[in-house]
This record gives sequence, structure tokens and C-alpha cells, in this order.
Amino acid sequence: MQWDTAGQERFRTITSSYYRGAHGIIIVYDVTDQASFNNVKQWLNEIDRYASGNVNKLLVGNKCDLTAKKVVSYETAKAFADELGIPFMETSAKNATNVEQAFMAMAGDIKNRYLLLPDGKSAGVKQCEAANGADTRTTC
Repeated sequence: MQWDTAGQERFRTITSSYYRGAHGIIIVYDVTDQASFNNVKQWLNEIDRYASGNVNKLLVGNKCDLTAKKVVSYETAKAFADELGIPFMETSAKNATNVEQAFMAMAGDIKNRYLLLPDGKSAGVKQCEAANGADTRTTC
């Protein structure tokens, strides 16, 4: 499931409930808006406060197609993400640059995290059982 609050303050009180149980969170800022990038730290603090400790995070700078209006450089955002230990990429929803890749990267990171757990089990992920009771190692 995907929630898009567009970073609006009026959603701040309800977003905390969406963090609980989330397996992955993509934080998106506008590369043409410095204030949008400056708010990323605040959103990450909210995530750290309300989400599970092992939630996957991905920082995404959107509108990379607007190169003439860009105020947040790739290098600045990448250094920030590296400092926090989270992956980073730039996208353009307008021309679909890296949009699918962002979702695939998040899904892959979540899958890899669950594969590393003992017996492939985790709270919130149920194992399906075959009719004969054998573990099929697929999630429901």
C-alpha cells in the first residue's frame, strides 16, 4: 500500500499511524525546492519516532527533469543520505525516470531484509502452509 501526503503539515497528525507496521517508507522531496529538502530531516525524525526500528527507508529527489530550476544537487542529497545510511536516487514523475526503479529498489530491500531473518519468519509476515501441512515458504 502507498500513502502520499505530499509533505503537507495538515497530515502530520495522521501519518504517525501509517508508520506503524510499515515495511518500507519512501521519503520524497522536490529538487527544485530547498525547503522541501530541508524538511526531510523532520520527516525522518517522525519515521524514527513512530515506525519500527528496522523499517526500510529510501530518499528520493523528484523533478530531476527540471535541471534549470534545480536547487538541491545530486551530490548534496547523496552525501546526506550516505550520512544517514539510507539509499538515494533521483526521479522524474513527469517523464517516468527512475520511478519504477525506486519502487523496485524498495521492494527488493524489504525482500532481502526478510530473507536474512531466521527461518524467513517475522512479525507481520505469515507463512502459508500447503494442504499437507508442509511449509511452502511463500507469504500470504
